[in-house]
Amino acid sequence: MPLPTSLDGLETPAQTRVAIVTGGSRGIGRRTVGRLAADGYDVVVGYAGNHGEAEAAVKEAVTAGARAIAVRADVADEYAVEALFDAAEAEFGGVDVVVHAAGRAHMAPIAELDLAVLDDLHRTNIRGTFVVAQQAVRRVRRGGAIVTFSTSVVGLAFPNYGAYSASKGAVEALTLILARELRGRDVTANAVAPGPTATDLFLDGKDEETIARLAAQPPLERLGTPADIAEVVAFLASPAGHWINGQVVRANGGIV
Repeated sequence: MPLPTSLDGLETPAQTRVAIVTGGSRGIGRRTVGRLAADGYDVVVGYAGNHGEAEAAVKEAVTAGARAIAVRADVADEYAVEALFDAAEAEFGGVDVVVHAAGRAHMAPIAELDLAVLDDLHRTNIRGTFVVAQQAVRRVRRGGAIVTFSTSVVGLAFPNYGAYSASKGAVEALTLILARELRGRDVTANAVAPGPTATDLFLDGKDEETIARLAAQPPLERLGTPADIAEVVAFLASPAGHWINGQVVRANGGIV
């Protein structure tokens, strides 16, 4: 006979899952915060500098029924990231899901790219992913998930994306190895690689002709939206997506 889960024979309420979302104040990260909040997660909004936007993301999560806090952290600073995870554990008791959406982009031909820009790009995208992954491996509870962000440009090889694509190729390699190093932990690690997505980061500096050309590339004939990508992240983070592990999910509407 199965044992009761409480003294009176009633089931104990399920533990609320806790998610950290870096880059949670804007774009895909912001939409992911809201999506996870709607799924019942408590959420920690990690942000780099815009406190107002981070607090707005917190308010949206609370409106969706979640508990949420905002914590400022440079993802490439190991002490700041450690403090981010400490805050999640102190406020909510643990961490189940880490979505590392923070990133930086810069477009320029390889021959013309300022190497200082390259260093800054790789500091955020490569070192930042590595630092967040280190803490995630140490903290995420059994049954949890780690989701990093790459880009479909790694496979599409668009001109002017050399430095950005190289940094995200490193994220893919790191994530696939991470999944294997998590053997026995019951924690998944996957990368989401969006195609052209209508975020401020993507739209900045592009004229209408360029945007229209990129929107026409997928067979679905539109740009992705932050909500499109947040749905993929939410699935990978959920128990329903737990059998997907060590994969790069190219969420791009079918661009080849």
